[in-house]
Amino acid sequence: MVAPRCHHILASPLTPATLPPIQAMISPVNAELNMTTAPRHFIALAGNIGAGKSTAAKIIARHFGCELFHEPVVDNRFLRNYYGDMTRWSFTLQMEFLLRRVEHHGQIDRMRASCVQDRTLIEDPEIFAKYLHGLGHMTDNELDLYFDFFKRFNHSIRQPNKVILLHTPDTRVLLKRIAERGREEERGITSDFLRGLNGYYETFAQVARRKYGLDVLEIDVTSRDFRSGQERKRFLGEVAEFINRDLAPNEELPLSMESETD
Repeated sequence: MVAPRCHHILASPLTPATLPPIQAMISPVNAELNMTTAPRHFIALAGNIGAGKSTAAKIIARHFGCELFHEPVVDNRFLRNYYGDMTRWSFTLQMEFLLRRVEHHGQIDRMRASCVQDRTLIEDPEIFAKYLHGLGHMTDNELDLYFDFFKRFNHSIRQPNKVILLHTPDTRVLLKRIAERGREEERGITSDFLRGLNGYYETFAQVARRKYGLDVLEIDVTSRDFRSGQERKRFLGEVAEFINRDLAPNEELPLSMESETD
């Protein structure tokens, strides 16, 4: 089978002069648009750094024939500086991620195919921005300004139909996976930093459901490797059951669009 198309946001400079208006970054939300161009399914992955979101998103996209939208970390112009000096770069990086994810939502809104997104939009404000503010890396004014932008964008974009939250409470597992993927800019991530994020992820599903009305599946992946074999089949079965729950047969994702040997 042909691999799913992957969508990256290039890190082109954004300035007040080049930043497009909201209408150009996202699609208007109305019944006519949703009937003609919205994807049948919009699935988003959530979880701590190193939880396995990118791997899970690729597996889901390939198995079910979905368009894949990667987390905008590739070629991110601020990420290396951020890990070197979080106090200087936290607000800048969070704004960068917000704008890139909003662009993703605009693209997803215009897709006819089902889509999978690597990391949800709401993790940035509900977890990362709040955590960085609590650590003193963002000022009160920066946090307020960030949330002003987030609320302005969020009310006008389509939300995921389903969110899959990958739990990994053991930070040693997270650090091992981070080391295995070998991103140079992530070498400075510490166990304490990941443990602090996990504290927010413990209540993320509840926040996503109550505050944003999202349907969330929680999976503990601490000791699971679903890249191949029976764990892969088990994971895809859990996802299919979650996505297709309460849907008419003609609305369900197909149970398999790849061979068992892939």
